[in-house]
This record gives sequence, C-alpha cells and structure tokens, in this order.
Amino acid sequence: MTRNTPEPPSTTRPGTTRPGTTAANPTTATTRRQALDTPSRRVRRALRSRSALVVGGAAAVALVGGLATVGAQPAIGEAIGMPSASATSTPALHGADLDRAQAAATIATARTVLADANDKTDTSALERQVHALSDYRSMSGSAITTHIASTVDATTQVADQSASQDKADADAAAAAAAKAQADAEAQAAAERAAAEAAAAAERQAAANTVAGAKATASSMASSQYGWGSAQFQCLDHLWTKESGWDYQAVNPNGGATGIPQALPGSKMGTVAADWRTNATTQITWGLQYISAAYGTPCAAWAHSQATNFY
Repeated sequence: MTRNTPEPPSTTRPGTTRPGTTAANPTTATTRRQALDTPSRRVRRALRSRSALVVGGAAAVALVGGLATVGAQPAIGEAIGMPSASATSTPALHGADLDRAQAAATIATARTVLADANDKTDTSALERQVHALSDYRSMSGSAITTHIASTVDATTQVADQSASQDKADADAAAAAAAKAQADAEAQAAAERAAAEAAAAAERQAAANTVAGAKATASSMASSQYGWGSAQFQCLDHLWTKESGWDYQAVNPNGGATGIPQALPGSKMGTVAADWRTNATTQITWGLQYISAAYGTPCAAWAHSQATNFY
C-alpha cells in the first residue's frame, strides 16, 4: 500500500502571477474573449439576437442550455417578479421562473416580428397569441409551454408570410420599373421615328419645289450620267417647256404627268410607288428615259424643238 504524498504548493517569484490571473485580480480571465464568454453575457447576446429568439418552440432563454440568470437580464427579472441579482450572485433560473423567462423572451420575439412585418401581412392571429401569452404570470407551467408553442408557430407564420410579401412587392416593383423603362424606350423610339418622318417630309417638300427639283436633277445628271452644266442647261429648257418643273403638272389634252410629262404617268411607278407626289422619283424616271431614248438631254431638247414633243 502506497501513501499519497501531497504536492507541494506552487511557488512564484515576486512580481509574477499564475497563468490565468493578473496581479491586480488573481481570478480575472487573461483574455477579453474569456471575459465576454460568461453565462450571463451569453444569455444577453441571445436575447438581443433576432435569429436566436425562438428555436423549436422554446424561447431564446433556452438557447443557452436552459441556464439563465436574472442578473444578466433585469427586464426578465422584472417580468417574473424577481429582483435582479448582484454581480457576485447570479442564481440560475429553473422551473416556473425559467418558464416565465421563456414566455417573456417569446413575447419579445413576437413583438419584434410584428413591428417588422410587411403592412400587407395579416398579423391578427399573432397579436391574439401575444395577448394570451402576456398573462403568463398567472399560468401553470404546462399552459405556458402550450401558449409559447402556439405563439412560436404564429410568429414563424407571420415571418414567412411577411418575407413572401416582401419578395412579391419587390418583384412587382421590379416589373413596374421594367415596364416603365420599356414604355419610356418605346416612347423615345416613337418620338425619334416621328422626328425622322417630319425631317424626311421637310426634305421632300424642299425637293418638290422648282429650285429643289432642279438641284436634284443637276446632281443626278452629273453623278449618274456624267452630264455637265451644258447638258443640264438643255434639260432645264426641256422640262421648263414640258411642265415648268412642277411635279403636280398634268397635261389636260393627253394626261402626261409630272416634271418629265410621262404618258401615262403610271410609267414612273417602275421607279417607286410615290411617283405622284415625289419629284425625285419623277426626275429619276425622266433621266432614265432621256438616256435610253436620246442619249443626252441636249439630243432630247433638239427633238422637242423640232417636233414639239420628246
């Protein structure tokens, strides 16, 4: 049989401390993390966290393993009618006191969800549950447990419905914004098209004047046929005689139409369907006819002078 010899007390040199203590307070934790990781602080953090308010029908107080201290949450102490504990005395809640603390935390959870709920969410059932649970001081433990479970279910339902409604509202807002953007783009496109049409009409109106028609004919004669100013002078004489460069001219004797006096006027439809209203279309056809029939405007003018037609 051996004899256990007590270990000699540890010795430290003056001015040193044992691990885990400080010279000022031997029982103080050596790190800030250890100092913050006390049961009372864990409960306080749990009760402040929305995500840790209710789990599986139990209020936030139960999240720390069923251990809560009145000193850590004075509000809960007041709710269950117990004085707050001192910093050196932090008795754990259990039994009826823990049931009431869980009820108080469950109510706090529900009220937070109610405050944050989407305005379109029906919260009436949860409000009734909160009202019923608020009388927990006069309830038995089993009644408190039942009401907590019902309140948790209602809280979860409101939170889910509110989240769904938030998403629906966001989707609707996004759809409305997309439609507004599409409408704005369509309106802008319509305005651009209208502006372009107006500009085209203005250009066409200018081209349909005598001066505009002559400018168009001179440009086309030079660029497409290589006819210079001498040829254009002949063309000017010819079409001044035929129509006075009026795109609306119609010969009452035979129905010859337009600047080149095409007979019938529908011949100019081989160029474009707008031959009745577009001087450029008429000029295009007239230059093609002169080139094919006479070779040059001066030749066509000479024929007109000799026969009174071309």
